[in-house]
Amino acid sequence: ALVTGSNQGLGLEIALGFAAAGARVILNGRDEARLGKARERFRAAGLEAELAAFDVTDTDAAGRVIDAAAEAGAPVDILVNNVGRRDRRAYTEISPELFTELLQVNLVAPYALSRLVSAQLIRLGRPGRIINISSIGASLAGPADATYPTAKAGLEGMTRAFAAALGPHEITVNALAPGNFATETNQEMVENEQYRGYLQLRASIGRWGRPEEITGAALFLASDAASYV
Repeated sequence: ALVTGSNQGLGLEIALGFAAAGARVILNGRDEARLGKARERFRAAGLEAELAAFDVTDTDAAGRVIDAAAEAGAPVDILVNNVGRRDRRAYTEISPELFTELLQVNLVAPYALSRLVSAQLIRLGRPGRIINISSIGASLAGPADATYPTAKAGLEGMTRAFAAALGPHEITVNALAPGNFATETNQEMVENEQYRGYLQLRASIGRWGRPEEITGAALFLASDAASYV
């Protein structure tokens, strides 16, 4: 299982859940030091993980990691496209050039990684799972956050397209759309009393989600129980 952006937050919790269920996990991030700290979480839980420090927009680097896993006899048959970059500003403040950079991370990189993993699985005649981490922002947008909803809507469209293309090869493709999770990235909002009051009124459970609460859904989609999903 290769989980991108798994040195913290939802990606780390998904990776921990996979490892606890018996998967061989590859942690990914751009910062080797932060990846080392993430592996400490694994070891504290009696689990192991491999580290792969690369930027998801570097397709060549990603390809080398995927090829190395196959050469070691453990090809990547679970891919979680979790990396996401957000810029909470109105469209008037986001230039087309910056928008393109954000799309490279949030949409083009998952596309490229999905192509790499699926091509290898088809060549090897193996089934697989691709799980894209979308957001409720794919269907809900506000005036001060233009790029993220656009990219995540694209990711959900890509999920449907890849599901249709890869289903005959027994490679299922699904997306999870998390709501408000108390991750490191959202820490400033987590500490905002006004936003907490908003969640009490608007969120079904009336609170922030705990990062580990995404694990069960990801485990289900990666398991044999989701072979027809």
